[in-house]
Amino acid sequence: QVQFVESGGGLVQPGGSLTLTCVGSSDIFGVSDMAWYRQSPGKERELVARISVDGRPHYTARSGRFTIRRHNTNSTMFLYMGGMASVDTAVYYCNTYPAAPYWGQGTQVTVSS
Repeated sequence: QVQFVESGGGLVQPGGSLTLTCVGSSDIFGVSDMAWYRQSPGKERELVARISVDGRPHYTARSGRFTIRRHNTNSTMFLYMGGMASVDTAVYYCNTYPAAPYWGQGTQVTVSS
């Protein structure tokens, strides 16, 4: 069964930075485009950034201050977030792109002073 495990969230002050880590099932990670998604309170889950299987990043308007990376050899993906603002407060998830119907627990990110 496909699994994704997210970690690295926490409380950060405005302007601060965090690095999120995703570990995925090796059978799907190495053959799939991957992405970070987030869900803010009262809102639907949205795409943050995605990265192709060969490592090409694609950013959205939400991720101009972020960097996405992946290591296929150990089925790991990262999201480096800088210059964080309150709008970045959300639960962050990783999944394939397009998303598979298997979601992990996510990792909570809270931006607050």
